[in-house]
Amino acid sequence: MFQPGQIAAAAPGPGARPAPPEPSARVTLRPIGAAIDLAGEWAALAARAAEPNPFTEQWFAAASLAHFGRFYDLRLVEVRRGARLIGVMVLSIERGYARLPLHYVQNWWHHQMFLDAPQVEAGQERAFWEAVLKALDAADWAPNFLHVRGIAEDGPLHRALAEVRAAPIVHRRVRAFLESDLSAEAYYEQAVRAKKRKELRRQKNRLAELGGIAFHVLANEAELRPWCDAYLALEKAGWKGKAGTALTCDPHAEAFFREVVAAAFAAGRLQFRRLDVGGKPIAMLVNFLTPPGSYSFKTVFDEEYARFSPGVLLQIENLDMLERPDIAWMDSCAVEDHPMIDSLWTERRSIVRITVRLKGVRRGAAYALVRGLERVAALRKGKR
Repeated sequence: MFQPGQIAAAAPGPGARPAPPEPSARVTLRPIGAAIDLAGEWAALAARAAEPNPFTEQWFAAASLAHFGRFYDLRLVEVRRGARLIGVMVLSIERGYARLPLHYVQNWWHHQMFLDAPQVEAGQERAFWEAVLKALDAADWAPNFLHVRGIAEDGPLHRALAEVRAAPIVHRRVRAFLESDLSAEAYYEQAVRAKKRKELRRQKNRLAELGGIAFHVLANEAELRPWCDAYLALEKAGWKGKAGTALTCDPHAEAFFREVVAAAFAAGRLQFRRLDVGGKPIAMLVNFLTPPGSYSFKTVFDEEYARFSPGVLLQIENLDMLERPDIAWMDSCAVEDHPMIDSLWTERRSIVRITVRLKGVRRGAAYALVRGLERVAALRKGKR
């Protein structure tokens, strides 16, 4: 039915020819080194993507491949309709599933990625999965089954995959999500109890007595390096440094962080925030902006100031994301039941993993085995 505001399509004349059918989707499987040849088209695909995801955009993937790619057995999947690129995904061959020494195919993931949905043109989700699964069914190098990890439950990509082939969810994590039509101030008031807001005001006032506080957002490319230096120093001085998990504890991870932040800035995707006391940074936050969505990538605070909740104060300032006309939501990328962000953001997003059968007798047997183990594990978990 025609609705006000819509533009009615003109009816074809009696002699008009029907539009030609769209070409079938076709897959090209390439060595991962070919990713550089696809850089321009891959970058442009993000503007047409069904689901905004910085972690599989070209600039993030390039930094990932440069610093972590050598540790994985990778393939590049390119899906086209005619000459038009409609999807890109990096696949890895993994070993070890459900404590079994099985090899399997997976959309590539590393420990600095917080969502793994591939870049797929909106409206082409089903064609993408049909083409990818058909190619994997025919590929001798693709062992046993496809494990799809890190996609949003009931999002366009998840729904399309389930339409193409049985796609049981085998793992689910729910994390904090920010989405509201409220102003930042109104949202804060409805999300946080009055008593807690009063305590946070007191902490902010006490903090200001130490030398004055200021919130900043990185605007100058020349400041990227010192801001990264400050972030890394704060993280190293805290519990992650003591546990050996800070970015500076791994030269590959540190180099990746520096490169990916610079790449995000160059791509117009970076929002780097900090809270200063007396000109000294005591809390920092790295966001990736992928309109209409956004992602909170990394956060850190100076533990010497923990009694003032500097990380929380910076996140309260970050609620101004609700005021941006180009951003509708933000994914926290936090672990499930995170005590800090869960207390500020009231919405939730479910991120799932899915195991998909590939054609072939031996593959079918491997899939049946792992699905049986997954069902047993689910039953045991339900009894706890």
